[in-house]
Amino acid sequence: MGIDYGTRRTGIAVTDPLKIIASGLDTIPTETVFDFLAGYLAEEEVERIVVGYPLYPDGNPAQIAPQVEEFIKKLRKLFPALAVNTWDERYTSEEAKRIILQSGARKKQRRDKALVDKISAALILEDYLKTHVW
Repeated sequence: MGIDYGTRRTGIAVTDPLKIIASGLDTIPTETVFDFLAGYLAEEEVERIVVGYPLYPDGNPAQIAPQVEEFIKKLRKLFPALAVNTWDERYTSEEAKRIILQSGARKKQRRDKALVDKISAALILEDYLKTHVW
């Protein structure tokens, strides 16, 4: 599972059982993310969670990094059986916007921040999957 954490909205992505394709699952209000995850994990098998870690272009942690770190701590506490990894999320929002634009989406869809967050989560997970051998 991939997560693009945000202070208002959090994008969620999942992969197929063979870990080949990452797909955006949903974007949910951040204040309900742990309830969402508890319900999802009760129904679906998840091996690990990959959380996008926000970095500036120079590699330093972005302003939101401490909030992401707190989110990760809580994830690990609530779901101790799951591996939780971080992954560099630089440029995923820009890439998500480019993908939406190239898809021929209407102007209203291109401005949908929830769609951007969901696609960003899929990009984070996809990038992680590409570099890890199972």
